[in-house]
Amino acid sequence: MAQEKSPEGKLVGKITHYFGKVGVAVVKLRDVLKVGDTIKIVGGIDTDFEQKVKSMEVDHKKVQTAKKGESIGLKVDKKVREGYQVYKL
Repeated sequence: MAQEKSPEGKLVGKITHYFGKVGVAVVKLRDVLKVGDTIKIVGGIDTDFEQKVKSMEVDHKKVQTAKKGESIGLKVDKKVREGYQVYKL
């Protein structure tokens, strides 16, 4: 199966949970993601924003790189919801 390529970039994951008090999203990855990558989160009517990956956690441990299949904790700049798509630019 070819990776989905779109104007948003390469689809790398999907948000499965959001912790509003701390502004952290749980992202189930379909591809590798690294600290320093620029991502775009798309979903809902008014959610479409870009941000740099400043830090990620896997099982409450900070990581520099996360692999396909892992679920990561990612600090996000804006509120997101389950089902939103995460693209790597």
